[in-house]
Amino acid sequence: MGDSDLIIRQAQGEWETRDVKLILYRQHVEDLSKRFRSVEFRYIPRCHNELADALATLASMLPYPGNAHIDPLEIQIREMQGYCNAIEAGPSIQPWYQDVKRFLKIQ
Repeated sequence: MGDSDLIIRQAQGEWETRDVKLILYRQHVEDLSKRFRSVEFRYIPRCHNELADALATLASMLPYPGNAHIDPLEIQIREMQGYCNAIEAGPSIQPWYQDVKRFLKIQ
């Protein structure tokens, strides 16, 4: 998921990548995509990109183990924001994504 329509369409192969600085990145995405059974790229308008931003932050923190198969991550879109159902908790020194990161590591 990303908020750049240009990058998403280039990753999907719909548009050509002309910027010399981006060609190697696009090729890397193509190479990585071959390691998955299926890959889907979705454009998310910038005003709705909180989830895309959170996923990108998490993805940049996790090491990728060479030849391992990664099952798809299915995300459901809810009508109500998740924080509306949150319970109160005390202050934490851990970052907001710590629980999600721990969950992803044990999967």
